[in-house]
Formats: sequence, structure tokens, C-alpha cells
Amino acid sequence: MKYYLTTPIYYVNAAPHLGTAYCTFAADLIKKFRLMQGFDPVVLTTGSDEHGQNVERAAKAIGITPEAYATSVAEEFVSQWKKLGIDVDRFIRTSDPSHYETVRDLFERCQRNGYIYKGSYTGQYCFHDELYVTEAKPGDPCPDCGRPTETVTEENYFFRLSAFQDKLLELYDKNPDFIRPDYRRNELISFVRGGLKDLSITRTSIQWGIPAPVEGHHVFYVWFDALTAYISAVKGQDLWPADLHLIGKDILRFHAIYWPAFLMAAELPLPKAVFAHGWLLFQENKMSKSRGNVVRPAPIADVMGADGLRYFLMREITFGQDGNFSYDALIERYNADLANGLGNLASRTLTMIKQYRGGVIPESDGAQDVAITARATVQQTIDLFDRFEFSRGLEIVWSFISVLDKFIVERAPWKLAKDAEPFSQKLLDETLYTAAESLRIICGLLWPVMPQATAKIRAQLGISTAAADLRLADLHWGKLQAGAAIGEIAGVFPRLEMKPTIQKIQELEIAEKARQDAILGKKPAVEPDRISIDDFAKVDLRVGQVLSAEPVKGADKLLHLKVDIGEPQPRTIVAGIAEAYQPDQLVGRRVVIVANLQPRKLRGLESNGMIVAASLEGGKPVLAGFHEEIPVGARLK
Repeated sequence: MKYYLTTPIYYVNAAPHLGTAYCTFAADLIKKFRLMQGFDPVVLTTGSDEHGQNVERAAKAIGITPEAYATSVAEEFVSQWKKLGIDVDRFIRTSDPSHYETVRDLFERCQRNGYIYKGSYTGQYCFHDELYVTEAKPGDPCPDCGRPTETVTEENYFFRLSAFQDKLLELYDKNPDFIRPDYRRNELISFVRGGLKDLSITRTSIQWGIPAPVEGHHVFYVWFDALTAYISAVKGQDLWPADLHLIGKDILRFHAIYWPAFLMAAELPLPKAVFAHGWLLFQENKMSKSRGNVVRPAPIADVMGADGLRYFLMREITFGQDGNFSYDALIERYNADLANGLGNLASRTLTMIKQYRGGVIPESDGAQDVAITARATVQQTIDLFDRFEFSRGLEIVWSFISVLDKFIVERAPWKLAKDAEPFSQKLLDETLYTAAESLRIICGLLWPVMPQATAKIRAQLGISTAAADLRLADLHWGKLQAGAAIGEIAGVFPRLEMKPTIQKIQELEIAEKARQDAILGKKPAVEPDRISIDDFAKVDLRVGQVLSAEPVKGADKLLHLKVDIGEPQPRTIVAGIAEAYQPDQLVGRRVVIVANLQPRKLRGLESNGMIVAASLEGGKPVLAGFHEEIPVGARLK
């Protein structure tokens, strides 16, 4: 039985980072686990989404063609996944001519069935996110990235998304596993019940894209283009429909509303499931290029190995929910679970076999109480991995490692080795076989998570079969061949010192960022120009007191403030601080205001001034304030 899974088709406006690696690591884990379950073939597709105005602009800025720009970034993704040990079967580029054919075929099917019509659109558009922002006014910020939107008017072809509201709700009802986790499904159902609007699927203002098979210049909008890549990647191979689309939660609507609607309209099979994982947070914010808080996986892999990073992400974060990343937590868990846990178990087991039995696996059925625990561990871990509960599954495995550590201490094989009595020697054989067989089973369970490290331990156990040939039946107790010689013993997880390790990773991160920036055509940051005291004097900074604060409807980041700065009437100021402050935290607070800015409209509100705050790049804002009493309206000089 086949199993076809996909990651997102990653957009080439950014190079691979830890967020994209997280999703792709998880997909590789699922692929390997499905192989162990006996699915055949198991095919993993990823790729690069290469069209759109962002790519046009980026390529033009560095004087190359969009195709050349997209090629360099696509090659970077391929290189990174290989470096990180991710076993990708298909890498689809949306600039591939065969993909063009698939997109046009999907369009023509939808058109024949009456779900495409020609119209025009005027509205606000975010060029950064390639997103039309409904119910926005000129100059309003994009709800995703916060950048100002721009007004555009275009003749477009539209998809009748509104015709699929009931069909989509029926799909979700009849197939409760179509969207996972459950809480994401509930959010999406609520959204669809609120009503769906028809969707513009072509653009006339963009050159770099797939031409639509219609009169005049129309190219396909990014989502009608990119989503279809999942079919293009396996066209003619009897692998569609996909068994799983693995994505981040921020693109769930595109995959669980637009995509099944397109396919229904074209009378094509639907994917069987969409799983939306949470965000990887760094400094309490989503890791993303636009926030400037990106961490890259390659420097970490260079210092501790890709498997150490893979393990941390799968163990530390409940898959499906948001999770925090920090270097301290990474190294603490690596040392505790890998160096002191699995690595220590492997080292002491193999060393004792070499020392007490000449490097040969002894004959024994093993300790039956441990065998029973091993069987329970295997079953529980399989059940949890099957439900994508990777963190809980790994917790079960490490509980078994703790059982083994206790077993070895209680048996004290170093004492048994000194006792020549037959009973003691038989007990020593049983102890060593139990530890080695348990280690073999643990490595089998962990192969999808840490393929390189577990392969090394298996080789040291004297196992010659490839880990890729492992099946769940191979995890039954007693499969370790007695009389086999173990391999050369070598540490797999050396202990890491916190401070020098973080320093080394950060040094490599700087070099890696510069290398990726060169691929993206970014120039190194330059020292900002200094201004004269006369220029600074032009800025009118005043002490203000917040009189009222309330959220701005439809804008998660904005607050509507009334601020007294000593004038006859309080100022209205719209500030992007809602993620850092609740309205009631601000009322009565003394703040710093830039009082002589030109008024600007945001979400239909005129903002007369700017509130002053500090933040690290990508971090939350912190308002400037005062330690001493200062009257409202006082000027800062």
C-alpha cells in the first residue's frame, strides 16, 4: 500500500531556516515510520514555490532573471535537506514546464465545470505576503506582516469559492481526520460557516508566473499555482491523492479550504489529511525572515550533528502546538537525554560486552521482566507515533532507558564478572544480552527520529542489515543474534559544554547568514548615517499620558489610544503595541510621543503622532518611560 506525503512548497523569498527544517524533519520522521509499518512505496515531496512579484522584485534588485534567482534558492533548499539527512524523494519546482501543464489542466477543468469567471478587483494588497486584504482601507497594515498595503485594480479570473461552503462543511463532517489537530479543525469550520468569498486566481500586473490559457496577459496567482505542485510532483505515478499534507498553521486555510475546493471543482480526488503544526518560536515570536529572528539549522548540525537537533525539536515540542527554541534548552536536553542517556547506555553496554565477553553477544533469552517492559514500550511508542504524538512517544522510550539504567545498576555486571560461579556467569550473560537487545530495540524505535546516530549504534552492536530495511516486526524481543561480534566502539553523543558550544554555534550562524544573504542578493548592513543636532531638534518629543486605550477592530497588533500631551484636546494615536500591552496596562501611564509627525490613517483612524518604544529585532516593543515625576507636555531635548 502506497503512502504519499508532502511538506509545503517553500517560497523562495527566504533561504531554509529552522522553521522550515522543523516541518521537513517531521515529514522525514513520518516517512521513515510509515516504511517501518510496511507501506510501499512511501514518497515524500517537497519543493520550491518560485513565482510572484516578490521574486520579480528581488531578482531585479540584484540584476538577474527571476528564473536564475529562483534556481539559486531552490538549490540551497536541496543542499540543506541533504546536509541535514532528510530523505526527499521528489523536489518539485513550480518553474518546471511539466508543472505549467498541470496548473493549466486544473484551471481548464474548473472552467469547463462553470467555476471560473472573469471580473475585476480593486482593493488592498500586501506585496510582501502576496495577499489581498479584505475589508482594508488604503494604507492599512497587512494583518500578517504589518507592512502598509497598496491599492490595486486588476482584471482577474475568479474562482467561485462561495459555491463550496456547504461541500467543504460536509467534507469536514464526514471526514473528521481531514484536518488535524482537532482544535485547528474547529477553528476552520467556524471560519467557513462565516461565509466564503470568490477568489481571484490570476494577475495581470505580474510577469513572472504561469500564463493562464485565456486571452490577454494573465498569470496564475501563487496559491492556484503552488498547491497544484503536489500533483505535478507525482504525475503519472499512481500516487495521488496525497495521504498527508504536512504544513504550518499559518497556511491551513489555503490547504483545507482553497485546495479541496479547487479539486472538487475539477472533479479530482482530494488529499486524505492535512496536519497543521504550530510555530517555532524564538524570543517569544514566530521564527520568520520578516521578523529578523531566524535561526539556521546548519550551524547547529555542524556542532552537535543533525540528529541532536532533530531529537530536540521532536521531543521538546508537542507536535501541532507552538514551541519555544533556545540554545540553552537545546544543549541541556542534548546532554541529559543523548549524552547522559542513550549515549551512555550504548557506551557502557558495548564496553561491558567487549570487556567481559570478548566483544561477542552472549547466548541468553534475556531478563523476562525487561522483555515485557520492552514489548509494552514498543507498542505504546508505535501507537503514539502513529498519531503524530512524537514527544510523548520519545518520553516513553526514555522511560525505558531509565528502566535499563536501573536494571544494570541492580545487576552490577562488574561484580558478576568477578564471580566464576556458573550461576553468576549465566546471570552476567543474561544481563549483557538484555542490555544489548534493549539497545537494539530502542535504536529501531528511534531510527525515524535519529537515522544517522541509530545506524552508528546498530553497527557497533554488530548488526549489518540496513536501518532502512527495518520493519515493526523486527522490534520483537529476541531478534539480536547471539554469537555475533560487536563492532568498533565509538561515542555517538559527546557531552557539550554550554558556553563554548553556544559561542561556536553563534559564530557559525553569522557566517551562514552571510552566505545565505549572498544567495538572496542581500547586501551587508551598513552603518547608518549620523544626523546633525539641528536635524534632531526638528523632532518634537513630548511627555504624554494615556487617557484611554482600546483594540482596533480587525488588527491584532494595533491599539487606539487617546493621549494628553498638554494640548487643549488629547491626541488620537494608533500604535502597534497590542501584542505587548493590554489596554488596561496603559491607562494613566506616562509615555514619550513624537508630536510633529504628519497625520496618517490606519484602519480608518487618523493617527496624530507616534508612541516611542524600543525592541530587539523581531522582539516585542517596550515603551519608553520615566523613573521620576515629569509634567504632561514637557519636551524631551
